[in-house]
Amino acid sequence: MADFTLYIAKKWLEEYAATLEEQKAYLTDLDSSIGDADHGTNMARGMSAVVEPEALNQGDLGALFKKVGMTLVSKVGGTSGPLYGTFFLRAAKEAGTATELDAAGLAAALRAGLTGVLDRGKAQLEDKTMVDALSPALDALDAALAAGQDLARAAAQAAVAGREGAEATTPMLAKKGRASYLGERSIGHQDPGATSSQYLLEALAKALA
Repeated sequence: MADFTLYIAKKWLEEYAATLEEQKAYLTDLDSSIGDADHGTNMARGMSAVVEPEALNQGDLGALFKKVGMTLVSKVGGTSGPLYGTFFLRAAKEAGTATELDAAGLAAALRAGLTGVLDRGKAQLEDKTMVDALSPALDALDAALAAGQDLARAAAQAAVAGREGAEATTPMLAKKGRASYLGERSIGHQDPGATSSQYLLEALAKALA
């Protein structure tokens, strides 16, 4: 039996959309300190469109993730739409026409997504971006799988690492995006993009549990 099916992928997206709807005020509050004060509303709107039945009605993982990516690019403003869109478009390319992936296949698709974000945004670790949540989370996922853990447990560990990564952005100086314009004033605020990435990882863990 495969670890990550089309059904679980859709549950992941629905869980993420629900979390963003619940947390959109908090994300927007974070963004009001170092950004445009619209990250929560933009991401919630984009994911609401993603989980419309006609959008979710795709026949394989590649088609589903491609639809997600294109929807986020078109519906989410600022830099978040292109970055999250690229994440899913690269994951789609890696997943191809598969309707299910084993643990290694899912890890590879997620890693391809992160590589896309790095290519597009040119951010590195400790630049105070979504990379600070995604990168340690995927490292934790790979390490857990290498140690013989099943995908559900590995995803749970990735979610913890993602949360820790997002929280660790608070004392950082922003070096990318609008927050970087604030210089020293960006210190002391948790990055909203890292936080929404944390929610993405936690939603995956819930879908796989």
